[in-house]
Amino acid sequence: MGMTMSQKILAYHAGLDEVKPGQLINARLDMVLANDITAPVAINEFEKCGADSIFNKEKISLVMDHFTPNKDIKAATQCKQVREFANKYDIVNFFDVGQMGIEHALLPEQGLVGPGDLVIGADSHTCTYGALGAFSTGVGSTDMAAGMITGQGWFKVPQAIKVNLTGKCTGFVSGKDVILHLIGMIGVDGALYQSLEFCGEGVSSLSMDDRLCIANMAIEAGAKNGIFPVDDITIKYCENRFKRPIMKFEADDDAQYAKEITIDLSSLRPTVSFPHLPENTHTIDEVGKIKIDQAVIGSCTNGRLDDLRAAASIIKGKKIAKDVRCIIFPGTQEIYLQALREGLIETFVEAGAVVSTPTCGPCLGGHMGILAEGEKCISTTNRNFVGRMGHIKSEVYLSSPAVAAASAVTGYITDPAKI
Repeated sequence: MGMTMSQKILAYHAGLDEVKPGQLINARLDMVLANDITAPVAINEFEKCGADSIFNKEKISLVMDHFTPNKDIKAATQCKQVREFANKYDIVNFFDVGQMGIEHALLPEQGLVGPGDLVIGADSHTCTYGALGAFSTGVGSTDMAAGMITGQGWFKVPQAIKVNLTGKCTGFVSGKDVILHLIGMIGVDGALYQSLEFCGEGVSSLSMDDRLCIANMAIEAGAKNGIFPVDDITIKYCENRFKRPIMKFEADDDAQYAKEITIDLSSLRPTVSFPHLPENTHTIDEVGKIKIDQAVIGSCTNGRLDDLRAAASIIKGKKIAKDVRCIIFPGTQEIYLQALREGLIETFVEAGAVVSTPTCGPCLGGHMGILAEGEKCISTTNRNFVGRMGHIKSEVYLSSPAVAAASAVTGYITDPAKI
């Protein structure tokens, strides 16, 4: 029986000729990731079991991105614990304030993850790196600790859903609209513990930023991982960036899939997820006049350069609407710097938006953008559960940067083609 892309990567790292869905395996890891919230739990487990060494100081990444710059004493204590652990074991890829970015934007940018890799992270959106042709998935902090010690992880081999992309996006439609459309089709549990494997001629029309966004939200469909084939766009992105040999795994012609879905990219419209689930999707044409109090543009989903460019192209020369707070979060310091050089930051500030250091803060209701009771936010983040960004009686609407920027200008959820 043939294997999918994900199954081939797992088989290779397990030292097996083949694997089958449902099979339990141990596999060699290329990168183990944690942040300032999940790393302390992993470190506690690491020390509790008596470990006194790590498997590879270059294959662990610790990124201080959720509550940094620290919002309170507890956050500062967590970061201090991770900082001391990184220093003790000489961990090369430790990213603190000034060097850090939002982890899932930072690792691809720094060339720490890439094609053919097997990556685990103590964060559910570790699935982002599937955009590069890696098998990457979120795990608990105990598995993270075991990975730091042994360099191995255990996996149940997933079935796969084949997502065939045709055509190309038009107008203001982007990768965010593609993944919101898919989640609206299959639901938040539509790919539960399965791989979402994207293929078809439409893939070549998607930028790497689009792919990173789509793979990032595979978990919002319940998927174990999302993955794209390695093509010329992938290889170009990895040039002078990815530090290991590129490994290209392609699905066999006779690979078995649990389901096949086809999406015509040319038929898509800007899409918005209404509260309180990402699957509650509506096209921009179906959205009534919904007043917003806040617009957030950034996160590990949409804080990349293409996202900031899209937002700036709409905001330029305009003003943020009265009574709307517009908060911009570049994904990394490098993205921030490039946006500064291109004049995007000036555009945002002149319009009345605020530009923040890279942080996950508002996405998880942590800091720097908390919602009060009754407030509504249009956000380019990935989740809109009850209380996700603040008060349990606030509301979060998920969208692309283009829709969020247009809405920030008008004060209502708005089609970017209409301003």
